[in-house]
Amino acid sequence: MTGQPIRTDVTIVGAGPCGLFAVFELGLLDLKCHLVDILDRPGGQCAELYPEKPIYDIPAVPVCTGQELTDRLMEQIRPFGPVFHFGQMAEKLERTADGWWRLTTDLGTEIESKVVVIAAGGGSFVPKKPPIKGIDAYEGTGVFYAVRRMEQFRGRHLVIAGGGDSALDWTVNLQPLAASLTLVHRRDEFRAAPDTVNKMRALVEAGAMTLDIAQISGVDGTDGRLEAVILKDKDGERRVECDALLAFYGLTMKLGPVAEFGLNLHENLIPVDTERFQTSTPGIFAIGDINWYPGKLKLILSGFHEAALMAQAAIRIVHPERKVRFQYTTSSSELQQKLGVA
Repeated sequence: MTGQPIRTDVTIVGAGPCGLFAVFELGLLDLKCHLVDILDRPGGQCAELYPEKPIYDIPAVPVCTGQELTDRLMEQIRPFGPVFHFGQMAEKLERTADGWWRLTTDLGTEIESKVVVIAAGGGSFVPKKPPIKGIDAYEGTGVFYAVRRMEQFRGRHLVIAGGGDSALDWTVNLQPLAASLTLVHRRDEFRAAPDTVNKMRALVEAGAMTLDIAQISGVDGTDGRLEAVILKDKDGERRVECDALLAFYGLTMKLGPVAEFGLNLHENLIPVDTERFQTSTPGIFAIGDINWYPGKLKLILSGFHEAALMAQAAIRIVHPERKVRFQYTTSSSELQQKLGVA
């Protein structure tokens, strides 16, 4: 980390639907937000695990996909200018000498705020690692589960494994940078967006990359430097030379570093009160699937309700001197001006 920590009103851990709607409720009260999410895009579980799956229980929206819900929430919060820190895991939370909260990510980003909102769903998404003997020795140098910087792969000989959106998106985006690129998938069918699959097949047809229908059974290298992957199919095993393997086998949910934030936990969830959805630590709130209270329902609409009440409590922490007047967006010209609809 270089320079001074970022300072803002509220830091939100998690950019899923509840974290995004929290930006809206906080924005109506003139509170500025920075959001941290380990994924490379907004939407959390909705966008990552079921972007095309229909959702039927959003009030007044008979049906929408996870990605459509994310897109509409992003449009709704645009007037408030939230700042996103994607591809980063919230790693440490501590008090500063002047009573603010300093959140540090695994990339060294430091954000200081008077309020922290944990909206991390079931926890942090962590990659599913392939069960390959010895793969740990190459992680971070030759084996990767996410792309943080595309330039890191310029001029390298890449093998990308997987058949979902992440694998296909990065295949198409990294192909122009790579010295060579091989996509490995166990079958010639893909779960990714059809347009991206078509682009990949066009690159294969043009001889710009290779598609290999097989499974990775091993890795090989010297002194922590990856030199090849071993592929296995019905005809046996073969060696593909490479210096970087990007494995996109999906994600799983773990509470992760949030468990080390010093909060009381209840079966890996964060207990909150139902007046403010504040945790056992003043100034730290939890909304959405990651919190717990008697009668809790793990529904997106419940998280939206929690975000609204949280915001009313947060303004009193960030601006204790300010008199808060509750207003309706339907009748308040002040709120309509903030939304750009006046």
